[in-house]
Amino acid sequence: MRVVDKIMAELQGSRHAAIITSEINRFYATGFSSSNGTLFVTKERAYFLVDARYYEKAVETVRDCKVVLQEEDLTEQILLILGQHAVEVISIERNTMTVGELSRYIDKFKNTEFDSSSWLSDIIEKERVIKTKAELRNIEIAQRIAERAFNKILDKIGPSLTEKQVATLLTYYIHELGGDDIAFPIIAASGKNTAVPHARPSNKTLGDGEFLLLDFGAVYNGYRSDMTRTIALGSITDEMKRVFGAVLSANNDALKSLRAGISGKLVDNVARSTLEAWGYEKYFTHTLGHGVGLDVHESPRLSRKINTTLRENMVVTIEPGVYIPGNFGVRIEDLAVITTDGCICITKAPKALIYK
Repeated sequence: MRVVDKIMAELQGSRHAAIITSEINRFYATGFSSSNGTLFVTKERAYFLVDARYYEKAVETVRDCKVVLQEEDLTEQILLILGQHAVEVISIERNTMTVGELSRYIDKFKNTEFDSSSWLSDIIEKERVIKTKAELRNIEIAQRIAERAFNKILDKIGPSLTEKQVATLLTYYIHELGGDDIAFPIIAASGKNTAVPHARPSNKTLGDGEFLLLDFGAVYNGYRSDMTRTIALGSITDEMKRVFGAVLSANNDALKSLRAGISGKLVDNVARSTLEAWGYEKYFTHTLGHGVGLDVHESPRLSRKINTTLRENMVVTIEPGVYIPGNFGVRIEDLAVITTDGCICITKAPKALIYK
């Protein structure tokens, strides 16, 4: 069932409507990407209001809603729709609408009650968390693009490059190879910077005997990928090799434990137990993984604090890490699709330690 149909079916009577303003959820509901737009769903009909920049293309593309040319006074247009359908209550996206946006709506629609519960956001999230075949295909293509870009950057890595230059080159290759964009700001960290899980690329030059950690992804048709690989620059210490082996084991053990019906908390615990056996669990300072789709971080969460049941066709990351303050860090991240009896690892890039 399309998400618009789902919302219509769940609306509490003809006087109840829903408004979707977030760019990603508009895209998910309509299949149309635009920086501007408002999706208004009533019990009888859905309306997609867009300005002149997008109107003609939206008319050609959008099939699930009545496309309306947005006028200068959007308030009057929405008021007209409210009157046509006798709407008295409007549900909003609790998880994405800001307090300021809600306040403006309340000021404009004096005689309308606004429902700021999680009802609408929950419906959309519940639909988005289970990926269709088309969505899985888009994520897989995004991942292949990222992997090809990774292969190209491996040929360029050397002591003459800075972290910022590595991130810039990786961004260029993702675009060159067909990516619509990078999935998020690329992490390119070397040396002691690898001990910071979300380090920003700096002007630091890559050095011999260090790790280089790359966390990156591509966007394809709105869908994102996410992967991390840790590379050895020259000759590294035995301790560095041991930590890498511990993280690789935690990654593999967690992937083996994935399947529909178990909790993300349990999978997180599997990775932690492996790292504990190696003596490094205390250096694993973040959750094991998260969902990936239109957002790079979305439901579900694989965390020891959240007991979410995994379901078939969810897409999640498995990204254990060990971060030794002031010294170095290692992270290995793969994307996986949950199946009834296990998982399919979308990430195909080798995980064995790469030396440059």
